[in-house]
Amino acid sequence: MVEEPEKKESLPLPEKLMLDDPSNFQLHAAYLTYSELFDRTTSPETKRLLNESITALKNNGDYMTFYDSINRFRGEDVAQHGFGRAFIKTQKKREWRRKTQKHERIARHKK
Repeated sequence: MVEEPEKKESLPLPEKLMLDDPSNFQLHAAYLTYSELFDRTTSPETKRLLNESITALKNNGDYMTFYDSINRFRGEDVAQHGFGRAFIKTQKKREWRRKTQKHERIARHKK
């Protein structure tokens, strides 16, 4: 007799969790990040991992672990913000004045 192929039980698609708390700024910011990533992704596995991460954050309050776990899903968005410090070169007024005078002197005698 002919055996019917087993039907794989499809797992239901994970739904977005509503854990937002506008009175807690850090949790609200984390939830906005989670929400954006959840809406952008199509993979059920990724959505499940995002749900686990936000649930763990709500229970434990460990923001570093949350952002470490979701960083791989953020992709190149993180790179565009450029969180590095800007390098500002400083000098004393006397130093600046000497350099300026030197450049003016060189320019004056080049003519």
